[in-house]
Amino acid sequence: MFSTTRGIVLHTNPYNDTYSIVHIYTELYGRSSYLVARRHKRKTRISNAHFMPLSILEMEVEHHKTREIQRMKEVRIDFPLTCIHAHPIKNTITLFLAEILYRIIQTKEADPKLFEYIYHSIRHLEILDQGIANFHLVFMIHLTRHLGIYPNAESHNTPGSFFDLLNGVFLTHIPDHPHYLNKEESIIFSRLLRMNYENMALYAFSRKDRTMIVQHILSYYRLHAIDFPEIKSHAVMQSLFD
Repeated sequence: MFSTTRGIVLHTNPYNDTYSIVHIYTELYGRSSYLVARRHKRKTRISNAHFMPLSILEMEVEHHKTREIQRMKEVRIDFPLTCIHAHPIKNTITLFLAEILYRIIQTKEADPKLFEYIYHSIRHLEILDQGIANFHLVFMIHLTRHLGIYPNAESHNTPGSFFDLLNGVFLTHIPDHPHYLNKEESIIFSRLLRMNYENMALYAFSRKDRTMIVQHILSYYRLHAIDFPEIKSHAVMQSLFD
């Protein structure tokens, strides 16, 4: 039986000469994988152009919990990402964030709040004209809220504190493990915790500071998420802002 759900494209990889597997975060079924033909007939309603990273889709799918690869009958674009695909910085950001989401979201259960956060974040990036360079920083830190690993922001006003990456808190002393930020890094990180999509254009970071923030957020993910690997597109992101 087919049902309709919205989905956000995370990653596509070839299965064989004929098919690809598309990994999609769906509204109804969590993370799901679909077998899609790499070459399509003229009359088909499915095109490879639908499966760009972070594309927002409306899909008609057949879903079985016991099946690893699901079936997709029809698909259409729910919200066109015209500006994102034409804008080199926005496009690189979507590649980077899509890889992060592909690696960190493993659940096959629906999470409406997480889906809505990602969905509305992508729509916001599409129309964004200020603060673009800070978008991925804000997205990454607020994603931790939905993953259940958001830092303890209540402790970040203490002057001269150290951010403990392992426990997600600010301390007045150096912790007894190596996973922490020094005082200068902690001040910059505390600024990030005050940022959101509405005010992020008001914050300016140097290239060095922005690179440092990304590296530490990725380290934070590795400490708190299971099997979170190195992000290959990180180097591309870093060179973009050099």
